Amino acid sequence: MNQWALQWWEDQLKNNYGKAARKYLEGRGITEETIKTFRLGFAPDSWEMLSAHLLQKGATQEQLEKSGLVVKKDEGGSYDRFRGRLMFPVIDAQGRPIAFGGRTLEPEGEPKYLNSPETSAYTKGRHLFGLNQTRDEIRRAGFAILVEGYLDLIVPYQFGVRNVVASLGTALTPEQVKLVARFARKVVVNYDGDRAGVQAAKRAIETILADDIEVKVLVLPDNADPDDFIRKHGVSEYQRRRGEAQPHIQFVIDQAVRDRNLHSPADKAAAIEETLPFVRAVRSRIQKREYFDIAMDALRVQADQRRELWQRIRSGASTDAAAVQELVKRSPASRPTVAEEKLLALVLANEELRKIILPRLEDGDYADLATAQIFRALVKLDGVESEISFDSLSEATADDPKASELLARLMMDEPAESFDDSLAQADSCVSALHLMKLDRRIEEMASEIAEADRAGDGERRDRLAMEKLELSKRRGSFLHQARANEGINQN
Repeated sequence: MNQWALQWWEDQLKNNYGKAARKYLEGRGITEETIKTFRLGFAPDSWEMLSAHLLQKGATQEQLEKSGLVVKKDEGGSYDRFRGRLMFPVIDAQGRPIAFGGRTLEPEGEPKYLNSPETSAYTKGRHLFGLNQTRDEIRRAGFAILVEGYLDLIVPYQFGVRNVVASLGTALTPEQVKLVARFARKVVVNYDGDRAGVQAAKRAIETILADDIEVKVLVLPDNADPDDFIRKHGVSEYQRRRGEAQPHIQFVIDQAVRDRNLHSPADKAAAIEETLPFVRAVRSRIQKREYFDIAMDALRVQADQRRELWQRIRSGASTDAAAVQELVKRSPASRPTVAEEKLLALVLANEELRKIILPRLEDGDYADLATAQIFRALVKLDGVESEISFDSLSEATADDPKASELLARLMMDEPAESFDDSLAQADSCVSALHLMKLDRRIEEMASEIAEADRAGDGERRDRLAMEKLELSKRRGSFLHQARANEGINQN
């Protein structure tokens, strides 16, 4: 019955009924040869034309209703499932049509794609679109490019990229991965770059890793899909970018750090928690450790935290949000330093001192500190000459649960005996903040150097190493000057 339906739809594409569909295909640059190769067809916008044809061919109404080609009515009878749609057949390894996808030709038509339900001939998640055409090329190339949609496969195929398979618009399943694994042990995931495509790619990566297959990810610029990108930029540019596809762990890290500040304990914990499942999913112990190190370098995780996280992964212990947040919370970076607390206590206690010290601070001096929200609130309130009080500061830092507790403690501190003493202490604290900022940047650059070295980017590694050396020299000079100033103040 599927074969009869497909042949009939192919005929409709060629006659007057298929005029709009042919125009659509022509606009997408699909050639006659490609139409024949993938056996594209057209389902006329009729409630029962296909049904009548199949009944005439000898099918019974009961067979028709079991085929997935029609939809049963509650009151009895049926109507054609696919109407007014460009038809894409799913062909199995034996060359038999087992299911169909139909694309609406109406700009506002919903759903955009309509797919066959499960039938005795078709089980969702066990087939890949195009594999019957591309499996030999996948075997020859040694890897498969995994895309989402029908045209995302058809257009690259037409332009000569023929080691492609499509996941039929559903979440990739272990059965589909095993199909690919028969022909190659490497996969490049090339889904759309929008939010939905990124989430689908991440789910696909975990599924592929579970079968011990190497995964890379190709994200095309401007959230383009393969179809649009190749028609706009050409197949050579597509192949060039495919050759530069990211290892899966780098893609996952990039998504985890997007719109997050790694110096914020909450953001850092979220990024770590989002990344670790893709380390866990790697089956090779050696590769697992390598990907773990890459992730820890990129996420700026300290040595003691690394050891605990690695032990958790090795032992199978939890790395869920609560566990990771607790670990990050214990990090020294999540607690205020003595210099931060002392400086805040001094400027909170003395308005004159506040007017001198706050203008000396830049956002970068405290942006990465545990007390950043309090500093920002102080600068903002002081800038508009608002009252500086426990209530005004608590209101300005309401989304930081630790701020109120810290503010209450700071505002109870006894001020220094003299203004000069307060100023000297504040200057010393500001110097400590500057020094911490340099130390953080030097530590970050050490991780960046390790990343560049691991990626084989010698030029970037050497440039970063020189920058780190200059920062270390600047730190030494700054420390020397700070000590000299302390001596002058003490005298």
